[in-house]
Amino acid sequence: MNNNFRKIQDRILKHFFFFTALTSTAVLFVIAFFLFKEGIPIFEKVSIQDFILGKYWYPTSEPPDFGILALIVASLSVTLLSAAIAIPLGVMTAIYLAEIASYRLREIVKPVVELLAALPSVVIGFFGMVVVAPFLQNAFNLATGLNLFNAALMLAFMSIPTICSISEDAIYSVPHSLREASLALGATHLETIIRVILPASISGISTAVILGMSRAIGETMVVLMVAGGAAMIPLSIFDPVRPLPASIAAEMAEAPFRGDHYFALFATGIVLFLFTLLFNLIADHVAHKYKQVGEASL
Repeated sequence: MNNNFRKIQDRILKHFFFFTALTSTAVLFVIAFFLFKEGIPIFEKVSIQDFILGKYWYPTSEPPDFGILALIVASLSVTLLSAAIAIPLGVMTAIYLAEIASYRLREIVKPVVELLAALPSVVIGFFGMVVVAPFLQNAFNLATGLNLFNAALMLAFMSIPTICSISEDAIYSVPHSLREASLALGATHLETIIRVILPASISGISTAVILGMSRAIGETMVVLMVAGGAAMIPLSIFDPVRPLPASIAAEMAEAPFRGDHYFALFATGIVLFLFTLLFNLIADHVAHKYKQVGEASL
């Protein structure tokens, strides 16, 4: 009787989780279908090459220019610069909390880091506008403090808590026997961290980086508030820019329904969707590759 009840319970749970996964996948496909349905009509007016490689974005001029190269370069620049800031700081903070800090300090600092991850993006954007922008403008004698560097700083500030928290969990979960074996063989604490602990936790750290930077690449409010809003290719990290999400958020309310401008914004969303998808596929491949390398080295 108990065995039959357990089989029925397992079957119910199996179908429940399958339905949950199927629902998530179906919602993703519905969103993607709607995005492509509303974005593809613009290519009847402008070629894909001109849309992707066009340098000028003037959707309301006569005739309009629908070139998003400057928006793409802005998104990639902001994301890469924020990654260069957030990944080293997040991972090194995680290593410190998991391997060097005392238990008492770790129990104090980690909840604070996780609390930072819960800050609304509009609050971070407001901080960038009111505090960081005037500081950058005065410190570097700039025309405006709302620029690529400010946006990258704020996105890094958003990404660091996620990277740090998940990386710290991955590092802390490495079995103590590996640490003890390394120390028993004569390795120093630093050598143990670099040669044993990091390879063993590299898959979890890669996942942390994926989640942190996925939040950065699609973030809208922060880049809308602090990036400067100039649809031009940046020549310096202190130039104002307009990333893809900021352009969609700023102009969608003003675009005539099902007009060329409307379709162009949805096509911009398609490009952002494809960039995010490509980023996640590459990151997943890298995480799987390093997981195999880490297991082999152990």
